[in-house]
Amino acid sequence: MTGARHTAVSPPPWKVWSALGAIYVIWGSTYLAIRVMVRDVPPLLGAGVRFVIAGVLLLAIIRLRRGRGAIAVSRRELLCAILVGLLLAAGGNGLVTVAEVHVPSALAALLVATVPLWVIVLRRVAGRERIGAATLASIVVGFCGVALLLLPGSRPAGATLGGMAIVLAAALSWATGSFASPRLELPRDPLLSTGWQLAAGGVALLAMGLVAGEAGHVHPGTAPAAAWLSLAYLVVVGSLIGYSAYSWLLQHVALSRVATYAYVNPVVAVFLGWWLLAEQLSPATLLAAAVIVGSVAVTVRPRTEPAVRKPASAEPPAVAVTRARG
Repeated sequence: MTGARHTAVSPPPWKVWSALGAIYVIWGSTYLAIRVMVRDVPPLLGAGVRFVIAGVLLLAIIRLRRGRGAIAVSRRELLCAILVGLLLAAGGNGLVTVAEVHVPSALAALLVATVPLWVIVLRRVAGRERIGAATLASIVVGFCGVALLLLPGSRPAGATLGGMAIVLAAALSWATGSFASPRLELPRDPLLSTGWQLAAGGVALLAMGLVAGEAGHVHPGTAPAAAWLSLAYLVVVGSLIGYSAYSWLLQHVALSRVATYAYVNPVVAVFLGWWLLAEQLSPATLLAAAVIVGSVAVTVRPRTEPAVRKPASAEPPAVAVTRARG
C-alpha cells in the first residue's frame, strides 16, 4: 500500500509557495488561452494534442535525464495514473475546453471555482470528514452564486446553458480526481505520475475528438497564429509547469491549501478576459463572482488536517522542468 512508503516530513515553505504561485497565475491565464485556441481549433483534438505533447515531453525529459528504465511503472501505478488522467486532464480540462466554444473565459473560470465546494461534498460523502455549520453554509452560498450565473438574465451574451453545464461537469470531474489522487497508488515521482496522467488524458481526448468527427474541421493553413501560440502556451506553461506543480502539491500539501488556487484563478481570468478579449461583466456576474469566490475562500480556510504523506523520493516538478529546459 502507498502508506508504507511515505513519511510525514513537510517540504520547505518556499517550494510550496513557488508551486502555489505558479498555479495561481498560470491557470488563471489558461482560460484566456483556451478561449483563443477554440476559435479556430476543434476543442477535443486541441486539448488532446495539448496533453499528449505535454505528457510525452515530460516522460522524455525523465528518460533522458535518468535513464531508459526511469519511466517504468508497475501495472497498478499505471492504471491509477490513467484513472487520474481521465478525471483531471480529460474530464476536467477537456470538458472546459469544449465548453469555452460557447462560454466566455471569465465565466468558465468562475464555474470551475466551485471545485473546492465539490471536494468538501465528496469528502463528506466518503465519510472522511464532518462538515461544520460554517463550511456547510459557505457551500450553500457558493452554489447559490452558481445558480445566479445560470439565470437567463444573468448570463453574459453568447453563454449557453449547455456550455455552462459542461463546465460544472468539468469542475466535478476535477474535484473527483483531486480527491482521489492522494489516495491512489500513483508513481512515487510526481513528475513521472504527471507525465503518464497527461498522456492518458490526451489520448482519450484525441479518441473522442476523432469519434466526434472533429478531424474534418482541422485546417492548419487557415488558423491564425494566435491559435497556435495559444496551443503552445497551454502545452508548455499550462501543462508542463502548471499541471506538474499541481500534481506535486497534491502529494505534499493539505488539499484545502492546494484548493486556494480556486479563488485566485477566477480573479486573474476575469481580469484577463475583460482586458484582452473585451468580455462583458454585468452587475449580476460581478455579484455572483463575489459570492462564489467568497464562499470558496471560507470553504478552504485553514483548519486542522492530518499530515500529508510525502513520497520518499520525489523531486519538485517545477525544479525538474526548469533544469531540463535550461
